[in-house]
Amino acid sequence: MGPETELDVLIVGGGLVGASLACALGETRLRVGLVEAVALRSESQPSYDERVIALSWGSRLILAGMGVWPAVAREAEPIREIHISDRGHFGFARLDCEAQGTEALGYVVPARVLGRALYERLAVQGRIELSCPARLAELQVVPDAVEARIDFAGETRALRARLLVAADGGQSSIREREGLAAWQWEYGQTAVIATLTPERPRAGLAFERFTDSGPLAMLPMTEGRYSVVWTARDAEAPELLALGEGAFLARLQERFGYRLGRLGRLGQRAQYPLRLLQAKHPVGDRLALIGNAAHSLHPVAGQGFNLGLRDVAELAEILAEVSVSGGDPGSAEALQRFADARRWDQRTSALITDGLARLFASPLFPLAALRNTGLLALDLLPGLKPGVARQFMGMRGRLPRLSRGLPLVRQR
Repeated sequence: MGPETELDVLIVGGGLVGASLACALGETRLRVGLVEAVALRSESQPSYDERVIALSWGSRLILAGMGVWPAVAREAEPIREIHISDRGHFGFARLDCEAQGTEALGYVVPARVLGRALYERLAVQGRIELSCPARLAELQVVPDAVEARIDFAGETRALRARLLVAADGGQSSIREREGLAAWQWEYGQTAVIATLTPERPRAGLAFERFTDSGPLAMLPMTEGRYSVVWTARDAEAPELLALGEGAFLARLQERFGYRLGRLGRLGQRAQYPLRLLQAKHPVGDRLALIGNAAHSLHPVAGQGFNLGLRDVAELAEILAEVSVSGGDPGSAEALQRFADARRWDQRTSALITDGLARLFASPLFPLAALRNTGLLALDLLPGLKPGVARQFMGMRGRLPRLSRGLPLVRQR
């Protein structure tokens, strides 16, 4: 085992959220280490049905502030309008970017493109110590630091950091290891995801259609494709995955309708179970949770990754300020600032997505009448739309520098 490496911040989890934090902190004087268990696949090529992410307008600003957006924009499909409806009922609403004074409400971006842009940015910065693929073997919190051992490149390395950031996903081993409790709720629903090409694609138009089994989202992609996120009951998901292409498209067509003409050219299907997870306290002794390690949401309204990126913007700003003042990035004061700053957004996003998932799945007539009246009011009363749109665009409340599209470190 080699000598111990001294760090200011150790990030465990080099997925999109963890890599984003490393990229943001690369502009500071902090010594940062990033540990990722899965080997990077920068050589991966585009595919018809590759995984995509729905980025909000606020997330676009964060990526711009990090210097990453230009590399992402080339393969990003803008969402300029969202059509919201309730299957079998009269309610519908529309949100559009012109009313918000922006060029888009959000963007649909291949995860491959975003990951490549982040790691290319890290390579240019050259200040982050990247260990990949590596496994966290031991972890101990001592009064003034976190001591870790990782298995990397056939040897065990010792790391010592003043702050540990867990970005290791919804099944976070660090959250469990450190005993940070979380509220969890299983929805009894599974998201079935696929790519298809409709007969009449409409550039920039996304759909959120609520059904009795859960929301059905259709997100525009490049080349006239759409990414479908079909929320089904757990018992129905295996059947949907087993259907032949024609039968699956017919079932989907019956659920979605003909707003895009006939649906065709179905890609590979994938599934993942849905649950709500919210850490009761997103910080511990010299520890901060970000992204899915702190919160996992229902995919309705596509808030999950965007919420994690807002964690990144806030934590990066606090750590940058602490660095300038010569303070301790893992101090209780710095961590409490982060927890206080993120509490409202995290809890509000969880309540909104959970409430939408429950309200629109209920067959009770009073609730159906209430939600459809609400949709019509949203569509007809212009005063309601800005607040709703800004919430889903990630533009509510106090915005740190990155969330305003500004560089984390002020230019002299």
